[in-house]
Amino acid sequence: MEAPPDEPAPSLAGDRTADVAIVGGGYTGLWTALALKRRDPDLRVAVVEAKFVGHGPSGRNGGFLHGWWSSLPSLRAVFGDAAALELARASAGCVEAVRALGEDVWLREGGLLKVSASAAQDGEVVRAVEAAAALGVPEEAVSLTAEQVAARCSSPVFRSGVLYRDGATVQPARLVRALRRAALAAGVELYERSPARLRRGVVETPDGALRAREVVLAINAWAVRWRPAARRLTSFGSFVVLTEPVPDLLGEIGWNGGEAIVDGRMFLHYFRATEDGRVLMGSGSGPIRAPDRLWDDPASSARAEAGLRRLLPALRDARIEASWGGPIDVSADRFPFVGTLPGRRIHYAAGFSGNGVGPSWLAGQVLAARVLGADDEWSRLPLERRTRGLPPEPLKRVGGSLVRAAALRAEQADEEGRSPALWARAGAALPRLFGIRLGLR
Repeated sequence: MEAPPDEPAPSLAGDRTADVAIVGGGYTGLWTALALKRRDPDLRVAVVEAKFVGHGPSGRNGGFLHGWWSSLPSLRAVFGDAAALELARASAGCVEAVRALGEDVWLREGGLLKVSASAAQDGEVVRAVEAAAALGVPEEAVSLTAEQVAARCSSPVFRSGVLYRDGATVQPARLVRALRRAALAAGVELYERSPARLRRGVVETPDGALRAREVVLAINAWAVRWRPAARRLTSFGSFVVLTEPVPDLLGEIGWNGGEAIVDGRMFLHYFRATEDGRVLMGSGSGPIRAPDRLWDDPASSARAEAGLRRLLPALRDARIEASWGGPIDVSADRFPFVGTLPGRRIHYAAGFSGNGVGPSWLAGQVLAARVLGADDEWSRLPLERRTRGLPPEPLKRVGGSLVRAAALRAEQADEEGRSPALWARAGAALPRLFGIRLGLR
């Protein structure tokens, strides 16, 4: 995202104090700041952002706004049935929270549609429907035949689908700017262009220092370099391409309901139509722990475009007008964790694993409850760090790259109707043997 039109906030200079210091001006940091001010308007809350609000992934993501009803099978496996329902219900409040901002963020509430686009993806649809039925909430994951999917978005490769009513889309930069304005209106102090480090509980910048009795780290993908979280996270690149306006083609394929769509791959394709009639196609298949390629990787952009042409062949001649990417913070079980450093008033959240637009709101409520020492429905959510971690470096980077290569090769073979090579299938499945929810299922 280019620098926003809003009046820039000052950088942090000199010695400052606050009740709560939040490092990171993306979705998580801003939702946390708003939650704190709404609970206690007299709190002095300061947000420190390295560049400008929305410069990172919060301003350049795919714009999918939903909670965890679409993750019920994984939620059950990680947290158990009762907690899975509790988390899914809590996370669903994100859409209403965005609506309550009262700004035009191009919010479209068309539901989330997961499609199977190959034989190997059929099981993803079945597992989603079965999980919702087993938990007594079949209305949250409705099975669709190929014909029913085609009635919402026609493609010759869509075999079946599952529709989640918990799903909306937004223009991500508009949303982060709306949050910025809401935070400032609530009295939050904002410092931009202030790269920070935390030393002995003090937020230090090149020109100043911020002291606060409570500190929140909302740095997401950058937490892979923070020792307390490093073994819990890795970073992937995620890239999108954006077409020219194609409203007539959208009409031809019947994609008029505003559904956000994903397929059943591990490195899934995620796609939506925009308010101005374009199609955004994303691919979460970017490189792992490669800082110079997390923002600009032509091969990853090419995979996103190839996904567009394969999944929506009616758009085969649509011109690509823009492409961009950014890092996502991926945890071992694909769910975020919220914690507090033992014996210190330093709180953090990370590990959104590519679904952060909605769950960042939930994390903000939990972080605010922790800061205030509340005992409520937010503080009791089971989002503490789980015991399973990732291997240490360099095994994390090298092993992750090998698993990624194997999974990409296996998924390509599946889409081409071939049996994946044994090495590719074995390599892609390897993390599951160690309880890490990466690789192929």
